[in-house]
Amino acid sequence: MSRTPVVGVTMGDPSGIGAEIIVTSYPDLARMANVVVIGDASVLRAAVERCESSLSIQPIDTLSEATFGPDSVSVLDLDMVAELEYGVVREEYGAASLAYVERAIELAQSGEIDAITTGPIHKQATRLAGSEHAGHTGLLADRTGTDAYSMMLIHDDLRVTHVSTHVPLREACDLVTTESVHETIRVTASGLDRLGVEDPTIAVAGLNPHASDGGLLGDAEAEAIEPAVELASADGFDVFGPEPPDTVYVQAAGGAADCVVSMYHDQGHIPIKMLGFGEGAVTGVNMTVGLPIVRTSVDHGTAFDIAGECVADPQSLIDAVEVAVRATQ
Repeated sequence: MSRTPVVGVTMGDPSGIGAEIIVTSYPDLARMANVVVIGDASVLRAAVERCESSLSIQPIDTLSEATFGPDSVSVLDLDMVAELEYGVVREEYGAASLAYVERAIELAQSGEIDAITTGPIHKQATRLAGSEHAGHTGLLADRTGTDAYSMMLIHDDLRVTHVSTHVPLREACDLVTTESVHETIRVTASGLDRLGVEDPTIAVAGLNPHASDGGLLGDAEAEAIEPAVELASADGFDVFGPEPPDTVYVQAAGGAADCVVSMYHDQGHIPIKMLGFGEGAVTGVNMTVGLPIVRTSVDHGTAFDIAGECVADPQSLIDAVEVAVRATQ
């Protein structure tokens, strides 16, 4: 029998919904993995109270003190939050959410946890706290010394990765090079392998409308994307493209590909969120591929407008932990 993996779940911005979705999903999480929360015990206790949960909170100083079960949550208590207020941007909260992730990375690198699942952070708060990164992904890459990585979004059988993410669109176009596209195809294949997808087929989206329509609408496809696909094919990958961006995601969702390499943030995010953000439900998972550690995340933000009300849907967190467990097998 295989060992139950230990997943470190970071609490996210204390002012957001991170703590409450941990509380409301915890029985489901505990059935999949040995879960330890990395955050502030006081914030999690506040969520337990607001959600009228019967969970008990067990603050710990080291992972060796953790106990696992459906009724008690072990919290590696960093004690960063002096006063809790929901739905506000504060430097203190940004610093706390960064500290949670930093500690999780240390634990994953030392082998004390098998995977990280991150709760939502607020980019303005982390910037106030001095972070130079636009989100989790760059921080994780920096701390693990990873040069080649990509954000993979997952919703059921549709998966997308990205050549670039949190940069202005004008800059994103300049980042589409043969090297960057080829690299993204490679880390996409490694991520699919980690998820147990054997002999994956990878589709590559074009940058321009209709994938430039033979050069009528731009030259990025001929000059950068097509050569990258040819290189990846020569490497032995089952890859095709560049495909028109307005149809390739439909093809992939229908089974034509296991993942679509997208050229920029919104190109890949929109189809996933169209599928995952239904009325009253939020599904979908963000996984960073190319890292030496397993990291998944919810595919939504801090939801300051409803934070503290205990009405946030925890399904994305449940999905993220499930994918993290799968990636450790």
